[in-house]
Amino acid sequence: MTTTRRTSRRTVLQGIAGLAATPLIAAPAIAQARPLRIGIIAPRSGILATVGECAVRCIEWGTARINAQGGIAGRKVELVIEEETSPKDTIDRLRKLVLQEKVDCVQGLVSSGVSLSAGPVAEEMKAFVIMWDGTTQDGVNETMPNPRYIFRSTDNECEAVMASLLVAKHYKGKFVTVAGINPDYSYGRNNWAAFLAIMKKFGIEVKETVDLWPKPGTMDMSAHVAALKAAKPDLIFSSLLFADLPVFMKQGHAAGLFDGPKLVFPAAGFQHTQMKKEYTPEGMIFGHNTLYFALKNPSALQKDFVDYYEKTFKDYPQWEADRAYFAMAVYKAGVEKAVKAKSGSWPSQNDVIDAIEGIEVESLGGKGRMRKDHIADQTFYQGLTTHKNPYDFVTIDPVDVMYSDQLQKPPGANFWNWIKDAKFTL
Repeated sequence: MTTTRRTSRRTVLQGIAGLAATPLIAAPAIAQARPLRIGIIAPRSGILATVGECAVRCIEWGTARINAQGGIAGRKVELVIEEETSPKDTIDRLRKLVLQEKVDCVQGLVSSGVSLSAGPVAEEMKAFVIMWDGTTQDGVNETMPNPRYIFRSTDNECEAVMASLLVAKHYKGKFVTVAGINPDYSYGRNNWAAFLAIMKKFGIEVKETVDLWPKPGTMDMSAHVAALKAAKPDLIFSSLLFADLPVFMKQGHAAGLFDGPKLVFPAAGFQHTQMKKEYTPEGMIFGHNTLYFALKNPSALQKDFVDYYEKTFKDYPQWEADRAYFAMAVYKAGVEKAVKAKSGSWPSQNDVIDAIEGIEVESLGGKGRMRKDHIADQTFYQGLTTHKNPYDFVTIDPVDVMYSDQLQKPPGANFWNWIKDAKFTL
C-alpha cells in the first residue's frame, strides 16, 4: 500500500477490542461485497495541520469502531484521504475523489475560504459532501440557501455569539473600553462585529479603543501586543485560533498585557493544550466549540474517544475531532434510515440525502442534528479558565453549554436582524 503526503488510502476493517461485531442493519447481499468508500479532505500541513491531523485521527478511530460493529447497514467503510490546501487544489482533489475514486460521499473541509469555493462546484457535480467545519457563508450571508448535495457546518459566528452572551453574563458593569485583535479575514471581522452588536443589544455601552487585524499565522505579535498595551482597554476580544494564538499569549504575558483587562477568546479551544498556565490567566472566557474533552460527566462515547486519544497520542483532542465524527455519524444514520425505508434495498444517493435532512445523532460533544436547509445544529461549550486541574494548560470551570439553535440564525434569516430580534437566555 503506497502512501504519499497528499493522498493516502486506508481501509479500516480491523475492530477495536471489546466492541460488538453485530451489524445493526443488514445490507442487501448485492451490496455487501463492496465497501462504502468515503473521501476525506483534511488539512495536513500549514497553520491548520494540527487541526486536520486531530480530525483524521478521530475519523480513523470512528471508522474502525463502525466496522467493528458491522459497518454501515452491513457494509464496511473504506477511507480515501486527500489534503485540503488552496481552494483551487482542493477542488481538483474533490473532483478526483468523485470522478476517479468513485467515493460514495466526501467528508471534510475545515476552512470556509476553501468550502465557500468548493460548495458550488460540488453542487454542480452532484457530489455528496458533508463538511466538517466549512460553510458557504460570504461574511455572515449564506450564498447557498437551498443546496441539494452539500451539507454545511454550524454558522461561523456561533462561538462569537456564545462568548458575547457570557460577557453579558459574567462581565456586565465591569468594563467600558474594549479592544479587538482578530484574524484578518471574514471570520475574525464577523466575530468582532457580532460581539459589538450583542453588547448594544444588552445595553452595554462600550468605547472601542483599537481593533487589530493580524494576518492568519502571524508569528511575531509584538507590535500588536504593544498597541493593545498602549490602548489600556478594560476588555480584549480575540478570535485568534491558529498557531499565532499561543505566540500572542506568550508575548502578551511577557509584556504584562493581561494584568488588568478582561479577556474573551471564543475560539481558543483550537489550541487548548498549548494555552499553558504559565502565560494564560484564570478567569478569561474561553471557547471549546463543540467538544470539551474534560467534561465531568461525559457520555460513554466521549470518554472512550478521549481515553483512546490520550493513550495513543499523549494529547487531548479539540473540536475538529467532533466535527469529523458528527459528519460520519450523520452519514451512517442517513444511510441506515434510507435502507430501512427501502425495505432492505440499497438506497440511491438522493434517498440518503432525503434521510439526512432533519436527522438527529449523538456526536462526541453531545447531541446534534442536520437541519433541513443542510446546516448543522450542535452543542457548544465555553467557560471561564482555571488553573485548578491536573494539566499544564488551562481548562474551564464552570462549563457553560448551549445548543446552536440559540447561537445561529434560523433558516433564511438575516444575521443582524436576528441578533436584534432574538430572545437570548443568559
